[in-house]
Amino acid sequence: MEALNNFISASEIRELAKKLALTPSKKLGQNFVMDPNSIEKIVRLSKVDKNEVVIEVGPGLGSLTVGLLPKVKKLYAIEVDRRLAEQLPITIESKMSTENLSVINKDFLDLKLSDLELEPTALVANLPYNLSVPILLQALLKLPSINNFLIMVQSEVAARICAAPDSRIYGIPSVKIQYLTEAKIVSEISRKVFWPEPNVDSSLVQLTRKTNFDAALQVLLFKIVDAAFSQRRKMLRSTLKQLGLTENELNELFEKSSIDPKKRAEQLSVADYQNMAQQLALILGSL
Repeated sequence: MEALNNFISASEIRELAKKLALTPSKKLGQNFVMDPNSIEKIVRLSKVDKNEVVIEVGPGLGSLTVGLLPKVKKLYAIEVDRRLAEQLPITIESKMSTENLSVINKDFLDLKLSDLELEPTALVANLPYNLSVPILLQALLKLPSINNFLIMVQSEVAARICAAPDSRIYGIPSVKIQYLTEAKIVSEISRKVFWPEPNVDSSLVQLTRKTNFDAALQVLLFKIVDAAFSQRRKMLRSTLKQLGLTENELNELFEKSSIDPKKRAEQLSVADYQNMAQQLALILGSL
């Protein structure tokens, strides 16, 4: 596989870091993959092909970039660190053609669809640990043409994304991301494959955008979820008062959605939240 043949070795990574006077930043979540087998696995599980326009968030020193680039129609590498953004095409050119590579020196959270010449269809990335959920939600909400995602995140975050109701880790990210996608953990990645080695292991999460949900309800549903989990030990009757509803409207919401107001946020499924959003839209006359 080309990813293995052109892989950036551990010695090259350290030399590049030395050249750039780069000390990996915890703030930016900079942990660089040094294992060719892990890169091969990510590329294989992403299932990208020559029809795909792919976004890679935080390409860093290019380990995953060299695996993805030969496989796709176009690769947009979004890198917030100026030094890394300037070095990346130079590094890749020494191994393969960069004709289908565009490096954008920008914070992904500030990226707009207008920054891209082609509409992206997939996102494959080793996401910064501290920003993985905001980045994923930003991609889901602001880049609707992306249908398929394969992300490497901290294992604890992966578990939270895929958590089921009545779980200690089931929360806002679980409901929002599962409302928008089908999400599943497809592989585990050892901390040993990174430089510097983090204190946690990572997981690969595959997400496929749902096509059967009502996008018009998304904003309302997210408001309900945020309010419900704002004080997760309190009952819904108390937390949902933040929505600004009258007592009658709140009672009508629980009655029409068949939700027990004494329940807590983590006891409701994604379908329950969707039902509540639909009923609230009817009550407010916005549907």
